[in-house]
Amino acid sequence: MEVAERVRELRAELSAHPGARLIAVSKGQPVEKILEAYGAGQRDFGENYVQELLEKDAELRARGICDIRWHFIGRLQTNKVRQLLPVVSVVHVVSSEKLAREISRRWMAEGRDGTLPVFFEVNVDREESKGGFDPEALPGVAAVVRTLPGLEWRGLMCIPSPEGGRSGVSFRRLAELARLLGSSTAGELSMGMSEDYRAALREGAAAPVLWVRIGTGIFGPRPSRL
Repeated sequence: MEVAERVRELRAELSAHPGARLIAVSKGQPVEKILEAYGAGQRDFGENYVQELLEKDAELRARGICDIRWHFIGRLQTNKVRQLLPVVSVVHVVSSEKLAREISRRWMAEGRDGTLPVFFEVNVDREESKGGFDPEALPGVAAVVRTLPGLEWRGLMCIPSPEGGRSGVSFRRLAELARLLGSSTAGELSMGMSEDYRAALREGAAAPVLWVRIGTGIFGPRPSRL
């Protein structure tokens, strides 16, 4: 199945779920495949590495493609924030108060108009190998974010354990945490990948917006790096 066909099928499936939105995760994929998805109407793309995103954005702009919305979905180091801000539309993995402060500081220092939408990563399964905020830290995070200019806290993001993703338990926890935060955020969720997005759609049905991040389900396996 071609990339464009996969995009059309996924978008048709998601259209049955109010609020569901698709991010095509193009990490490790060539620009030609991004262009195939773009030709099928896809505009929201996700990248994990700042340098790769910058290179792809520059190449696509050179080809006249200037309306892609880049979602940064990887681990972000504070020393990369300045490079990322000119091209990114949404940051999905704000995993610490330090990073939130740096994004706010850089945004304001560069005199940017409006606000930058961000999601805060939650370690819903309390895995030692993963970053993000502990669930009980979120009320304190909410209080801090209200003092940071330039940030629009859209909602919560998670990368579940394999079991938690398949069963939907991790997504249920994230949706409940978003509900408990109330108006502190816009109530959006960023959860669900190629292997578990249907569970995310089920558990996040009440969210005003639910972003699912699909990579291999659109582009197939990532090419091997030499």
